[in-house]
Amino acid sequence: MSEARVLTDPDVIDSYARDRTFVEPGKPLGVVLAASRDDVVTTLRWATEHRVPVVPRGAGTGLAGGAIAGDGSIVLSLARMTAIKELSPVDEIAVVEPGVITADLDRAAREHGLMYAPDPSSYEISTIGGNLATNAGGLRCVKYGVTRDSALGLEVVLADGRIMNTGRRTMKGVTGYDLTGLFVGSEGTLGVITSATVRLRRAPVAPPATFAAEFGSLREAGAAVTAIMAAGCQPSLMELLDRATLEAIDDWRNIGLEAGTMAMLIGQSDATDAQAMAERMERLCMENGASFVAVSSSPQETEELIGLRRLAYQAKERQGACLVEDVCVPRSVLPEMITHIEAAAVRHGVRIATVAHAGDGNLHPVFIFDHGTVEPPPEVWAAADEVFTRALELGGTLTGEHGVGLLKQRWLALESGPVATEVQRGIKAVFDPLGLLNPGKAI
Repeated sequence: MSEARVLTDPDVIDSYARDRTFVEPGKPLGVVLAASRDDVVTTLRWATEHRVPVVPRGAGTGLAGGAIAGDGSIVLSLARMTAIKELSPVDEIAVVEPGVITADLDRAAREHGLMYAPDPSSYEISTIGGNLATNAGGLRCVKYGVTRDSALGLEVVLADGRIMNTGRRTMKGVTGYDLTGLFVGSEGTLGVITSATVRLRRAPVAPPATFAAEFGSLREAGAAVTAIMAAGCQPSLMELLDRATLEAIDDWRNIGLEAGTMAMLIGQSDATDAQAMAERMERLCMENGASFVAVSSSPQETEELIGLRRLAYQAKERQGACLVEDVCVPRSVLPEMITHIEAAAVRHGVRIATVAHAGDGNLHPVFIFDHGTVEPPPEVWAAADEVFTRALELGGTLTGEHGVGLLKQRWLALESGPVATEVQRGIKAVFDPLGLLNPGKAI
């Protein structure tokens, strides 16, 4: 591993053993800063020979504990593998290493009139590899889909060091099982992604049009989302912020929050008739109880509105430690799910600040508790249990984009069931028979 670095200083190792959750890591043996696929192969062969667990990681921006390292493990960082190896405007694809920052790929694509559609809120610091590992979503996924929808093929190093290629460079192809789809979202438990062929899309020709609507209740905001989607407006972005989130942002950036504003809906259209579509969504908001709606008149105003949404998580982190969740429900029951989250917060005396990728029913209730608390208090877990259980009862899922990691292990069986759990363990055994890759995560 001539270009790789191996770190053994305990203080330095600790910084690589964490992600953005409150979970305390164990004590890894060391960190490998891989610079190439060969570094990954060498690391995994050594780990297999010596029966040492390996925890792959990207930028460590995960919110489910998927990159938390345990005792006696090796942390394998892919953050130095940052090459965009190919960008083909004709084929509308890019071939990238896992350490490429998501926003950097999008900027490179836009130089050719293209874009990389997935855009998690951490897009300026999260990596493509981490996005693939968790099947990350983002603000634009209501129109363009999640990371899996842009992943065409992968180069993966298996637990024993063998190299496997999945998928293809073409937009279509059904040869064999969909191994690319299997690895996307597997949270580093089946193999380590060292290269990805991803789909690019034509970037909108005209600047998008954006609106922000204020509501006196979350239920009214949820009803507006339902109306907009039912009307076929096809927004490229549809984000919902509750009162607690808006207060956190206002405390930080003084946005002039009105006393009666209980929720804000931020929507966007990048269609050819974007301005007209934004105005149509504005009318639907007003018909569903909005007290105020503003439509952007310039790209600068659009950036300011979207920037407001991207501040949400950092604003909450300033107020306390955060248990960040991401249940997803059918859009038709979004207002009911929002109401249940509010009721759970009151019932258990817990501060919950919720944002949502509302256009696809993906809610992020953030449970805020005191800084310095190692574990969320019992009332937080009780409220979270109610939220997760209700999401499943409404036909939803425990996680829309953050992954299972460590934080959702206690609820996993409620969704998967015994047969699916057995099958998934069988798949894990095929790819990682010794159970060395990110043990204790995802399944």
